[in-house]
Amino acid sequence: MSNSSYWDAATTAPLHPVAREAWAAAIEDGWADPTRLYVQARTARQLLDAARESIAEQLGARPDEIRLCHSGTDAAYLAVTGGLLARERIGTTLVHSAIEHSAVLNAAAVHTATGGTCSCIGVDSAGMLDLGAFITAVSRPGVALAALISASHEVGTVQPIEQAAQACQSVNVPLYVDAAASIAYGEIPRHWSLLTASARKWGGPTGVGVLAVRTGTRWRSPQSDLRVPRSQLSVPLVVAVAASLRAHRAELATHTVRLRQLTATLRERIARELPDTEIVGHAVARLPHIVTFSCLYIDGEALVHELSRHGFAVSSGSACATEEQRPSHVLAAMGALTHGNVRISLHAGVTETDVDRFMTVLPKTVAALRATAGTEAL
Repeated sequence: MSNSSYWDAATTAPLHPVAREAWAAAIEDGWADPTRLYVQARTARQLLDAARESIAEQLGARPDEIRLCHSGTDAAYLAVTGGLLARERIGTTLVHSAIEHSAVLNAAAVHTATGGTCSCIGVDSAGMLDLGAFITAVSRPGVALAALISASHEVGTVQPIEQAAQACQSVNVPLYVDAAASIAYGEIPRHWSLLTASARKWGGPTGVGVLAVRTGTRWRSPQSDLRVPRSQLSVPLVVAVAASLRAHRAELATHTVRLRQLTATLRERIARELPDTEIVGHAVARLPHIVTFSCLYIDGEALVHELSRHGFAVSSGSACATEEQRPSHVLAAMGALTHGNVRISLHAGVTETDVDRFMTVLPKTVAALRATAGTEAL
């Protein structure tokens, strides 16, 4: 399967060529332990510091605000748990949207189980946050932290981060933003207290997440009491992350218009050519590369398997529930169909020819599955 037929960039984008080149170059000088004092270690440390400075610059942060983690999921969990720990004397309430990453929802569940409280804010049928309810919730006494994903990985709906940040700032509540999807294919949020990202979303190597903690924001690592220190990230890996982020963001303006045109074509043709199919997500306030739809009378996993047989790698279920295939909590929060769901997420290598080929395959595949299930006449 070629990269042009790999349509699951919202989970993991194809590795950017710059990432390979940067890793190969850094392995020559960055192999030593950067915490040591000898010459080779100091060289590795210089590479690590330069990579952190580059990441910080791209995210609109300071180098000393950047913490490197072992995944975006790890970073998200640490952001929430550390933010709550640091403000436990101020309040015990976590305000979050219903469409957060599973790591945030898991942290919320742990927080509730240990005596904290959570206020879960809903979204409308397009996946857009109920901003009024969010503002009301963060304005109540005892709020320790608010969390809002910048854009949905599942349906691409872009959230009102700036308005939410203003509301949080007015009541001195820190705002955590999961910006993984936006950093990869959208605008980077400007106002936040804590922010996380995942390198694999922008074509960086898998296994590196970024946690940024704005200076002045209270945050305490939940791992600070561990007797065994966490393992160091590979310096060449971090160099590849920084190089791929800079290269990807530099190219994004060129690719965004074309990707938005391709997804607009997909949305229009799917709605026109597939009966009993619902296009999910906001029609305007959306990321340029994601199209999500749900087909009545068929199983989403079966459709994914059949499309894979025809050479197209797409996704179904929840993008952040990697341990098992299960209905998306995002779709459930929107009141959308959770079965027969498929998410397409394109990358820069996809062309109009690829889209045409997909739209030749998709209607026939859906019709065949419905016929097999005996539901084509419903």
